[in-house]
Amino acid sequence: MDWTDRHCRYFHRLISKETLLYTEMITTGALIHGDHERFLRHHANEHPIALQLGGSDPAALAQCAVMAEQAGYDEVNLNVGCPSDRVQSGQFGLCLMKSPKQVAECVHAMKQAVSIPVTVKTRTGVDEQDHYEQLQHFVSLQLSAGADHICIHARKGWLQGLSPKENRDIPPLDYPKVYQIKQDFPDANIGINGGITTLNQAEEHLRQVDAVMIGRAVYKNPYLLAYVDERFYHKNQAVPSRSDIIEALIPYVAAHIENGGKLNHITRHILGLFQGQPSAKRWRQTLSHKAHLPGAGAEVLHQALIATESL
Repeated sequence: MDWTDRHCRYFHRLISKETLLYTEMITTGALIHGDHERFLRHHANEHPIALQLGGSDPAALAQCAVMAEQAGYDEVNLNVGCPSDRVQSGQFGLCLMKSPKQVAECVHAMKQAVSIPVTVKTRTGVDEQDHYEQLQHFVSLQLSAGADHICIHARKGWLQGLSPKENRDIPPLDYPKVYQIKQDFPDANIGINGGITTLNQAEEHLRQVDAVMIGRAVYKNPYLLAYVDERFYHKNQAVPSRSDIIEALIPYVAAHIENGGKLNHITRHILGLFQGQPSAKRWRQTLSHKAHLPGAGAEVLHQALIATESL
């Protein structure tokens, strides 16, 4: 949330043409009662893209799934893993792990309403309910309800006592538990998430499960995506350079500004492009110092690129 907005996704799509991208989690209430056109807005170049929903009412989720399909999304995903206070007050997200039958009802309602894949993002457990049999039961119900894919964050979540940030790091990772789910449901499409920071790690996981989801590591180091298409999708194409990526982004930036947007709406997502490179600091400094200034435009990106070349 507050990270993978449409500008972030457009930028990431310039780096990898094949990776499935996910929106921020959008609540059913926001879509049904809010500015749904703003929430659903995305660029045609973002595909393949999944809309991630937060909610607990089957009818409302079905309605939102229809909206997602009509807006052109390739998948609709139900979040059953977010532990934030806002999510808890609305009785969805991680809370739903305690109500697996209700989640199954939600999945079934969405499946009946749309033809695009309906998927679930969850964790290995919640609070004290973290026995393998409980996860197995949860997954079984969702698959029976028609879930096309289940991605499991390989650590349990705590509804009380840990912040959302701490929930991403403190509970220990338990990859074998996710591997066991795949073994117990060999025909199911099972993905894994959590603590994955390199493509070598992703490749190792793919020996055990069907898919790998990477969040923070890609946001902090987006160039990690540059080798994905060749390595995992076997595309025989040139790996884009960092400069190529920015040059491709500039027309999008210019259009955004022409339509009344601000440069830093986009540049905040690209600060990590030179992560691990000697020029990373100059890249970040140039963007951070200039992107927020009145009248800042695409020339700032060129200036930042020149700064990276001056070492």
